[in-house]
Amino acid sequence: MSAPDPAPQVPVIEIPAGEHGKLRLFRLNMRPEQLAFLRDEPGALAQILGVPSLDRAHADLFDVADLEELGLVGYLTEGCGLASEDLTADHDMLMALTGPMLVLRSRAFGGEAVRLTPADQISLIATFTEPAAKWSARQVTSNSAKPQPHTPKVPPRQARAEARRLGFIFFVVVMSLFLLVLALLIL
Repeated sequence: MSAPDPAPQVPVIEIPAGEHGKLRLFRLNMRPEQLAFLRDEPGALAQILGVPSLDRAHADLFDVADLEELGLVGYLTEGCGLASEDLTADHDMLMALTGPMLVLRSRAFGGEAVRLTPADQISLIATFTEPAAKWSARQVTSNSAKPQPHTPKVPPRQARAEARRLGFIFFVVVMSLFLLVLALLIL
């Protein structure tokens, strides 16, 4: 009598804390109605990936057939911003893929360390690195960009005292004018 086969190992995908710029492509071996359920039901995608939660704004579920002439390679380059030269090694494999797919960006986990334990019908196809933003700016030399002399802020108590003093002076001037006008009218 032989020993029973051990249970299949669930592949674990470690996402380190603070990871950014990674894009993972998964093949989903499921029927269209299961794909629709994952799209529509909150929490279903997180559950099938074995995580407590994820930001759905950074997870794309689609069927390759729905991409029409754009295709999966076009989706990854034009839709996700991957460089076409980064896909050269995997081009033929990507072109041959059909059926439901999941594109999952690192941002879906909000910078938290996560252990993905995907269900059996989900398999990782490839992990890509999103290009870093390249930008530059020339130095601003206008007068408004230069440091301005800083006048020290008046403490609140001193500001209130000054306001009271000015208010009293204004009151005295107005009352004096009123009394002067009144005196002129009486005489």
